[in-house]
Amino acid sequence: MNIPMTGHGAKFPRKMERAIAVLLLKRNMEEAALEAGVSKKSLQRWKKLPEFQAAYHQAHLQQRAEVRRQSNVLLLQAVVPATVTVVKVMVDPQTPTQSRLRAAGMVLELEEKGFELEDIEARLTRLEKEAA
Repeated sequence: MNIPMTGHGAKFPRKMERAIAVLLLKRNMEEAALEAGVSKKSLQRWKKLPEFQAAYHQAHLQQRAEVRRQSNVLLLQAVVPATVTVVKVMVDPQTPTQSRLRAAGMVLELEEKGFELEDIEARLTRLEKEAA
């Protein structure tokens, strides 16, 4: 992040980068300023700078993308156990009929969505090859 400042040289950009990182983690400005080692007034002033706002926005987007990636990894790890659970409910004769039907419907619906996604992926790959 290149934030031009006068007076303090290269110290300000590092402090501003630290402030941005801390702002993403803390509940309020007071905590963020304390953790970043700057005054609340400085932090409030920096938050008004377009360069700071842009850098904060970019850092926020990166943080959200990382959270999304981590969530997707956890969800992917849960797919097999979830599928096993649904199939167990579907085939267990002791399970109420309504629950077995709901589980069977889920299996059919998810398989159909999977087929559609594979079909779309194959078509997209073909179109990309044709366009290249």
